[in-house]
Amino acid sequence: MPEGHTADQIGRFLVRFYGDHGPSDHDRRHHVSQVLQERQQVNTESDVLLCAQNEPQDIGIGPVTVAQAAGVGWATVTTHWGSDKTDTFTAYVRLDSRPIRIDDVICAG
Repeated sequence: MPEGHTADQIGRFLVRFYGDHGPSDHDRRHHVSQVLQERQQVNTESDVLLCAQNEPQDIGIGPVTVAQAAGVGWATVTTHWGSDKTDTFTAYVRLDSRPIRIDDVICAG
């Protein structure tokens, strides 16, 4: 059995985690790395998990890439806003995280 989460498992997790409008309070507490929780505490003007200040109208998750050697998987997350505007960022998941959780988020731009 391969070590850690598969691309399919990470993809399903990200779809559930982000939902249509962003993560739930429960997911923010239990499925986010300590580093990201601390980053959110100091960055009060925007949501570090969404790279935004508001709640998007919809969220889409792209294909997941897994780098076994690096122990991480990631996908591009696309947030949809009014007037056909979109934004993207990359969400990272450590393959060995138990429970599975968002390890880091890198905002575009």
